[in-house]
Order: sequence, then C-alpha cells, then structure tokens
Amino acid sequence: MSGEFDGKVAWVTGAAGGIGRASALAFAARGASVVVCDLADPGETAAQVEALGVNALPIRLDVADGAAVRDAVEDGVRTFGRLDFAHNNAGTFAVAPLADLAEADWARVVAVNLGGVFLGMKYQIPHLLETGGAIVNTASIWSEQGAPLQGAYVASKHGVAGLTRTAAIDYGERGIRVNAVAPGPIRTAMTAAVPDEAMAPVIGRTTLSRYGEAPEVAEAVAWLCSPAARYVNGVVLPVDGGYLAA
Repeated sequence: MSGEFDGKVAWVTGAAGGIGRASALAFAARGASVVVCDLADPGETAAQVEALGVNALPIRLDVADGAAVRDAVEDGVRTFGRLDFAHNNAGTFAVAPLADLAEADWARVVAVNLGGVFLGMKYQIPHLLETGGAIVNTASIWSEQGAPLQGAYVASKHGVAGLTRTAAIDYGERGIRVNAVAPGPIRTAMTAAVPDEAMAPVIGRTTLSRYGEAPEVAEAVAWLCSPAARYVNGVVLPVDGGYLAA
C-alpha cells in the first residue's frame, strides 16, 4: 500500500471490529496514525494498526456523550499534533415494530447513530479547518428507503445522510470535504445478529448476490479521504453490491 497518508492522523469510531476496524487498518496501511475509538475495548484494533508500522491511540468512548467525544478528539490532537481524517462510524440498532419500540431503545439508537455523528463533526471540524481534512460518516442503504422493524435505525441513518450533505455545504468552501458511505449487507457482528431468513432477501436483491466484506467499505472510506476524491463533496456513496440499483 502506498504511503499517501504519511504524517497524517485519522480518527475512527466503532473501531473495535467490523467496518470501523477495517477503516482504521486502511488508514494505517496508507501511513496514517489512528485514534481508535469504541465503547468496547479497541485495544486489539490498536495493536493491528501498530503492526502496520504506524502509531495508534485506543480510546474507550461512548459517542453519545458530548463531553467524552470532545475530550477524545482533544486527546488525539494532543497526542499526534493534528487531525486530518475522521470516520464517524459507530452504530447500534433495535428491532421492533414502531409501536412496540421502547422509548429508551429509540433514544439510544438515535443518540449513537445520529447524535454520535453530530458530536464527532462538532468537535472534529475546528481541527480539520487547520489541515483541510476530510470527514466520512457511515450512513446505510436504509438512508434511502424504509426497512421492516427498523424504525429507529432507518430514521437515524436518514438523518446521517442529511447531516452529511448539510455539513458539506457549510464547510466545503472552508476546505473540509464531508461525505458518507452507505453500506449494504456487510458481514459484521451486527448483521450476524440478524436471522439468516431475514437477511436472505436483502442478499438476494444485491446484483452481486453476496455479503460485502468490511474492507470493501473501508477502501471506499479511504478513497473519499484521499486526494483522488478532492472534488467529491456531499456524496452518500453506496457500497452495497448493487442493492439500491436493483
């Protein structure tokens, strides 16, 4: 892998596994140091980042806690001296018909999936203004349509898409690009928790007829942060095996 991100610093949430871990490793493989954040222990991801020859800072973080997000961003900048890229990726979900969805579950899904993106960008942007950096948020194919039993998740991901586009408008002229990836059915711990019979029609609708893998999303994240994407701003990029095209 090239060293196109040598000397730069990335900040990734939801990085203890899945897409977040793959994203952290994609940044590291290109030479960036990585602030590795997760509510779960991100130590293993940090070790894998350092095995690629760059530095990592693991931080236990609840992205719904504004003060904790602020402090984590500041810790990263204090440790590495700068911030160039952010992947706001942490997410959760709750499964229930809308009228049966507990208020606490609704609040938590929205607080993590949408609030976590807002809080991340709020505290990342002042530092990214200094470096002309890039943000990638994790939306979803459900940012573009509804899904059964996923009212909180779908609403939160629609919000991520709108927030991404608005931030791109607010900060594009100031040198920060803000985009999102919209993963389809990706093989992660989250999709593993969904029964096979529920996933089968989703997989079947993709034009590639398979799960995606976390590194395939991570490559899109890294590309959106790279100079190759310097004229890409405000995009919600499907990484979905053709699901939305079908």
